Formats: sequence, C-alpha cells, structure tokens
Amino acid sequence: MTRVGFYVVQAAGEVERLYVAARLADKAFAQGHRIFINAVNEAQAQQLDELLWSFRPSSFLPHGLCGSPDSDLIAIGWGQEPTDHDDLLINLQLEIPGFFGRFHRVAEVVTQEPDALQALRQSWRYYKERGYQLEKHDLPAGR
Repeated sequence: MTRVGFYVVQAAGEVERLYVAARLADKAFAQGHRIFINAVNEAQAQQLDELLWSFRPSSFLPHGLCGSPDSDLIAIGWGQEPTDHDDLLINLQLEIPGFFGRFHRVAEVVTQEPDALQALRQSWRYYKERGYQLEKHDLPAGR
C-alpha cells in the first residue's frame, strides 16, 4: 500500500515549495528512486526544471518535463498520467491526483499559506480514512 509523507516547512511561498521538492528529489535520487513531481501547472513545472539544474552545484539530477527523453529518472509533470513512474510521487498540487495510488510513496509538500494548509488537512483526512500509512516530517524554514 502507498505510504504518504507530509513534509511541513515552517515558511510560506511558492519558491519555498519548489525548494522543498528539489531537496526531496535530491535525497530520493541519491537513494536510487525514480521520481515524478506533480507541479501545479506548466509554468511551475518549468520553474522547477530550471531550479533542478542549479539546485546543488555538487550534484546532478537527471530530469525533464513529462514526455521528454530526459524524464526517465525524474519527470516533472502538471497533471499528466505518469505512465513510466510508480516509485515516488512529489505532489505540489493542493489536490490529491487520481493516479497517486500507483506509487509506492507520496510526498505532500506543505507550506504555511492558509489555503494550502486547509487543503492539505483535507488530504490528510482523506488518506487517513482510507487506511494509508501517514508520516509527518517537520522541516525548518530556509534553503
């Protein structure tokens, strides 16, 4: 069954969400995971694409936008069906994507905006009521 982790950062803002996603992808990739990052929209996906090229100068995260030849190990989508990925889903959308159940792990990124907090509380309840194993990880603010 899918394991769901909520990564709660004590800061607000879209940029903070992107940095959390990049940190999670970096750590997961180092552990050998294949990753699908579900961005809010195409613009956010492109921002994340740019960030992953420069995120950590000492490491390389091979990635690409969903459907591109470079998306084998780390794919960045914005709602597309992740046809070749089922290992780790990093979800940046405030809704639970319909395809989450195909993944072994889901990482929900939580920042301190009122709308985001409300939506992710609802997501927590949704997962919990259906018996998914939940984990909460508190992250400090800052990059």
